[in-house]
Amino acid sequence: MIQVAVLGYGTVGSGVVEVIETNKSAINKRAGAELHIKYILDLRDFPGDPYEDKVVHDFDIILNDPEVSVICETMGGIHPAYDFSKKALLAGKSVCTSNKELVASHGPELIQTARENHCNYLFEASVGGGIPIIRPLNYSLTAEKIDSITGILNGTTNYILTKMDKEGAGFEEVLREAQEKGYAERNPEADVEGYDACRKIAILSSLMCGKNVKYEEIYTEGITKITAADFKYAKQMNKSIKLLAMSRDTDRGFFAMVAPFMISREHPLYSVNGVFNAVYVHGNMLGDSMYYGRGAGKLPTASAVVSDVVDCARHLGKTVMCFWENEDVQVKGIEEDNGKFFVRVKADRREQAMAAFGSLAEINVGIAEEFAFMTQVITEKEFNAKIDEIGGCINRIRILSA
Repeated sequence: MIQVAVLGYGTVGSGVVEVIETNKSAINKRAGAELHIKYILDLRDFPGDPYEDKVVHDFDIILNDPEVSVICETMGGIHPAYDFSKKALLAGKSVCTSNKELVASHGPELIQTARENHCNYLFEASVGGGIPIIRPLNYSLTAEKIDSITGILNGTTNYILTKMDKEGAGFEEVLREAQEKGYAERNPEADVEGYDACRKIAILSSLMCGKNVKYEEIYTEGITKITAADFKYAKQMNKSIKLLAMSRDTDRGFFAMVAPFMISREHPLYSVNGVFNAVYVHGNMLGDSMYYGRGAGKLPTASAVVSDVVDCARHLGKTVMCFWENEDVQVKGIEEDNGKFFVRVKADRREQAMAAFGSLAEINVGIAEEFAFMTQVITEKEFNAKIDEIGGCINRIRILSA
């Protein structure tokens, strides 16, 4: 019997218990052993809950119980999640987590600690919720040199942008609706400013490189400046707008960013709508592959945590290989990157824009006060210099190359 403890009995933690209990027969068969929830750690009591007798308030009860071999950390945040995870791993107890913030900040250290103590630190649920992506990168794609990952990694922002696209609504209006429906937090900053997606692409990029990509070094831009007018132009160009998190290993160095992009109908990520997420991976032998599903939510995320518990049960006393070393990757500044841009300027700056950018493609949707255009391929540094030269712009959105 594998004794399991759950840290945090909130949305994901209660989901972990529900998944293990609901699918008990199939899970035990796949794990090769019976999984049993022995403890649930939380500051609160849960009178009337079916598992109230398992609730404890002191982590040391779990840490000092030799029967507990797997811990599910679903608390979120850095502290005390880091302290509890580190202590558990030092005691030889495997940890399975959905905590993207912790994994992005301390992943290589905790993986190394697990390795040294013959246990595991697994984090399938930290990036794509219920989408299997960590395990494919660690196992299925080991014959590949992964040179790029592009993802829609945040359900809240994808829901907002999808509604703006389909209904022609403004950002603030759709955000309020998303909050009312529970798709956005009361304080949505981590989602709409791109911070959530940034941590997720840092994790994926680290697995792609086998070295540490620091999320603090990834250029991050949110969706708060996207307007209904931007979507009018996108439709005219046969495109949509998505918040993309991407990393590319190129001859010019390693680039990573989170930002809104215009994306054409021909690209597979164009059809990823609503709260769904997807990760688009390119390998030098396989070519393109995409992993799609619900990127958040109680049961999809909990399902991914439990899949890691099963992996731990199959590998008791052994470490599942994960190639993520502590050496930092040098992330190139985006000013050296290049691409095409969609730009909106005031109508009276038309001649200045044409003189500054030379060859450009005008986009007209009948907004008389504006002049909109698409640039040729240009570096970020050159683009910013030209925008300064013409006195700024109303908005600009990068265009994803095919």
